[in-house]
Amino acid sequence: MKRDVFKPAVIMMACLSMLAFGYAADSRATEMGGGAYPNGAEGFNAAALPPPGTYFLNYFTFYTADSFKDKDGNDAAAVPNFKLNAVANVFRLVHMTKLDLLGGNVGMQLLLPIVNMDVSVAGTNQKRTGLGDVIVDPFIWAFHSKNLHYAFGLDIYIPTGTYDKNDLANISRNYWTFEPIAGLSYFSDDGYEFSTKVMYDFNTKNGATDYQSGQEFHFDYTLAKKFGAFTPGVGGYFYKQVTDDELKGQKVGSDGAKGQVFAIGPQLKYDYKNMSFALKYQKELLVENKPEGHKLWFTMLYAF
Repeated sequence: MKRDVFKPAVIMMACLSMLAFGYAADSRATEMGGGAYPNGAEGFNAAALPPPGTYFLNYFTFYTADSFKDKDGNDAAAVPNFKLNAVANVFRLVHMTKLDLLGGNVGMQLLLPIVNMDVSVAGTNQKRTGLGDVIVDPFIWAFHSKNLHYAFGLDIYIPTGTYDKNDLANISRNYWTFEPIAGLSYFSDDGYEFSTKVMYDFNTKNGATDYQSGQEFHFDYTLAKKFGAFTPGVGGYFYKQVTDDELKGQKVGSDGAKGQVFAIGPQLKYDYKNMSFALKYQKELLVENKPEGHKLWFTMLYAF
């Protein structure tokens, strides 16, 4: 597979921090209902990183949800009349160096998310727009062969966005997240692709609320087939909270407020000269202790 044209979503690192909101403590799945990473962000070429150079990508995403599920997958009585609309645009700068470390290419990245959020719960509504939590990855390590690409990294989510514990709509989580990542992409000689990005999150405590969000396991996935410039496929994500949430050192709820979600949907990539575009739709299913909704992604890249 050629690596002279950098495709959108080629790096298996995290891309933005956008879904943060406050509500009743007894219904949380990690504080504010979601992890730092927006599940489903990556897909095509998830571990096929670019050659040495500097690259700019743009991600646009829209998420909407009109129900919040409890631990049994039913509408949560503690979060009535729930509605969330979130729009984000993420500017992403990636630099791959010429350094070869044990056969792998070394790089780094910076992501700046601009977020607009509109949240309603129990007849109360709030909107917020601004810079979300900045994401840095000081060490990306990528390996390549004819059909197989794999990569490793560590994304760090810095709580730079606006946060107030009394607000309904927050565009920062107000705590740090350290996210080790492993990605793999396999491309068959006849055009089939399987890609995945696997992550595990370690969250620090929110000092404003004394809330400790649990650790999280999640992965994005894509199955696709290339036809000339077009690559249609199916993809989505799986998310499972592994450890309990704690408030002031005590377990939250009877189940630790552990969240879960699986999502699936169609996606399409189009390559044109030194540009590439991808469109993805994802429907959330099997949801526990989280909002249940839909996501739409549009990504584009221009390779200089």
